[in-house]
Amino acid sequence: MIADQDRSGWFGASDVEKVLAKNIHTKTWEQWWQEKLGIRRSTLTTPAMAAGTHWEHKILEALNVPGMVLDRQVLLPEYLLRVNLDGDNGDCIYECKTHAADKPWKAVPKAYIRQVQVQMFASGIRQAYIVEYPLVAAEYDNFFLPVDPGRIMRHPVEYDHQFIQGEYLPRLAALARDLKEGRFPIGI
Repeated sequence: MIADQDRSGWFGASDVEKVLAKNIHTKTWEQWWQEKLGIRRSTLTTPAMAAGTHWEHKILEALNVPGMVLDRQVLLPEYLLRVNLDGDNGDCIYECKTHAADKPWKAVPKAYIRQVQVQMFASGIRQAYIVEYPLVAAEYDNFFLPVDPGRIMRHPVEYDHQFIQGEYLPRLAALARDLKEGRFPIGI
């Protein structure tokens, strides 16, 4: 897990939904923008977020992928893009996602797929999996329990060049210009 929680001055892969937001005139979007400008700092942490953070390394290590590197960061300064990869081996990205076992996914959330699209763009790695691990109640309270390999699910994500080039990058480039100038976005 990346230690520096300062999210100002850079966009991350997990910001993809805010980058693509149709309406930037909402309280949550404006608060997010203030965080990017360094005016505001988010301290939101939930028990689910803490559990996901604490289980992430153990889950990825349980995959036994040769050459797995945890917590690599990729910077693309021209876009003010700072992407944190949960795990990769140079050929494939492994993005770990946890959720409550009693709330199974009907499908992989679109926001997670888009996040991984951005990770693939930034890293140049064009193979990726979202690694899903449903947490049982005891695992929210005890991070020392063993990982159950039978609950690990891998969901492949195919790189979508059209999404990145046609939808994401134009918005990101515009927001990066506005962030560099320290102003509220105009013309997006």
